[in-house]
Amino acid sequence: MSAEQRTEDQHAEDQRVAALLQKRTRPVDWQNPVPKARYDLCILGAGPAGLAAAEIAAGHGLSVALLERHRLGGNSLNSGTIPSKALIGATRAAADQREFGAAMRRLRQVRARIAEHDSIDRLVARGVDVFFGEARFTGRRALVSGATTLQFKKALIVTGARPRVDDIPGLGTVGYLTSDNIFDLPALPKRLAVIGGGPLGCELGQAFSALGSHVIIIQRQSKFLPRMERDAADLLSRALSGAGIETRLDTEVVAARCVNGEKLLDVVNNELRFAIASDAILVSVGRVANVADLDLEAAGVEFDPETGVRIDDFLRTTNRDIYAAGDACIPDQFTNIAETTARMAVANAFGRRRERHSRLLIPRCTYCTPEIAQVGLDNRSAREKGIPITSYTILMQDVDRAITDGLDQGFVKIYVRDGGDQILGATIVAARASEMINELSVIMHAGIGMRSLARIVHTYPAQSGAVRLAALAYLRDQAVLGW
Repeated sequence: MSAEQRTEDQHAEDQRVAALLQKRTRPVDWQNPVPKARYDLCILGAGPAGLAAAEIAAGHGLSVALLERHRLGGNSLNSGTIPSKALIGATRAAADQREFGAAMRRLRQVRARIAEHDSIDRLVARGVDVFFGEARFTGRRALVSGATTLQFKKALIVTGARPRVDDIPGLGTVGYLTSDNIFDLPALPKRLAVIGGGPLGCELGQAFSALGSHVIIIQRQSKFLPRMERDAADLLSRALSGAGIETRLDTEVVAARCVNGEKLLDVVNNELRFAIASDAILVSVGRVANVADLDLEAAGVEFDPETGVRIDDFLRTTNRDIYAAGDACIPDQFTNIAETTARMAVANAFGRRRERHSRLLIPRCTYCTPEIAQVGLDNRSAREKGIPITSYTILMQDVDRAITDGLDQGFVKIYVRDGGDQILGATIVAARASEMINELSVIMHAGIGMRSLARIVHTYPAQSGAVRLAALAYLRDQAVLGW
C-alpha cells in the first residue's frame, strides 16, 4: 500500500470514528423531547455522575430528565480520564516508534468505543428524557433548558468542573492548552511546558515525553502530587527525571511572552528569575466547579463560584429538594468519587436510608509510570487527626513478580492503628498500583485486620503478593506466630 493510500485510509477511519462518537454523545439531528408535566428527578450534567444517577433512578422506575450542555460523558469521556489514560496506553505501545498520530488515533477510537456504554440510544431505551442545551433554575422546583420549562420533585446538580487557569500576565496572548483541547493537537510539539505538577500534569507530561516531546514540568510547590505521601511524590520525581523530563519545583510562572515565534515563560525560583522556552504550554493547575451560570439563587441553593455547591453530609444543598454530587461540590475531583456520590445522592433523595458521603472509602490513583495509588489515611493525615499509626513497607524490588517482570520500582506501605491490627490506609507505588489498591479497599471496607490478611493466600508470583508480605511483616513486628 502506498503512503498516499495509507493516509487516505487513515483519514477515512478518523472521520468514521468522529461520526460514531458524535452519534453516541450528541447526534447532530437530535430533537429535545416534549417534557413530562413533572419529573421525579431532573439531573443537570451528563458526565459519569449524571449518567450513573440516571441509570439508578430510571432502573427504579422514576421519571428522569437528563440535561447536558455539551456532550454525554462530560469531562471524563471527552477531555479527562478516558483520553488521558488512552494516550498513556498508546505511548506504551508506540513509544519506540514515536508515533504521535497513531497514539491520537487510538485515543479517539477508545473514546468512541467507551461512549457506547452510556450512549444516547441506551439512555432513551432506559426511559430517560435527554435535553441538550443550557440549563438554569427558575425556582425551587423548576428549571429551563433553552426555552423549555421542566418541573421536578427532586433535582441533582452534577455539572462537573472546568480547567482552572491562573491569571498569568501574557498567557492568553501567547496561547495555551488545557485538558479541554490538548487531545485535539494535530502534531506533537517538540517542546512542551507543563504548568502544574498534579496528577494530570504529571500523567500528560510523561506521556508526551514518551512520544518524543521535550517536556518541562513547572510546579509551584516543593513536590509533585502535593496531596500524596512524600515518599511516593519523591519516587515519582526521580522517575520523571529518569525519563528525561525537566522538573522545576518551588518555581512560579510570573509572565508569558512570545519572542520571534517562540513561547517564553518567565519563572522565579528562590528569587532567581529566568525564562523557559517551549512550543506549546499546557496549564494543569486544578479545576473550578461549573455552577456559576445555573441561577442557583433562584432555587435557594448556596454556592461558591470556585469550590461549588454547598452540601451537607447527605449531599443535600440548602434547598432540601436539590442534591449535588461529584466535581460540582466535592474537592476530590475523581471519576469514581463523582459516580459513587451521584448514586448515593439518588438513594438519599428517594430511599429510606440516609448515607453520609464522609464515610465513603474511595481509592484514588495517578496513572504515571509507576502508578501511585492511595486509600484511607497516610502519615500526614493521621498526624493531622491525632491518630497514632505504624507503617509497614515492602519494597517492590523484594517482590518476586515485580522482579520477573522487570517492574520493581516502588513500594507497598500499609498504615495500622497503634495497639491493634486495624488497617487505616495504604499507599502503593507500583506498575499495577491501580489494581492492587482495590484489594486494600475491600479489606478495609470489610474490617479485615493485619492478622487475618496474613492468612489470605495469594497467587504466586503476583504483584499483590507485596500486600501479604506487609501483613507478615506486621506479625514479625508483633512477635505473633502466624502463617
